[in-house]
Amino acid sequence: MATTVQIEIEDDDQYERLRAIKRHNGLTWKGMLLHAAENLDTPD
Repeated sequence: MATTVQIEIEDDDQYERLRAIKRHNGLTWKGMLLHAAENLDTPD
């Protein structure tokens, strides 16, 4: 079963920054979210 996640980014500059990071690293939006989750879940 697939689950859909939708987010709203109302700030164009913020969207472009995220998009540039995504493209630079060759990721999908799902990949970006998983990387963020991994970084947040890693103990300091």
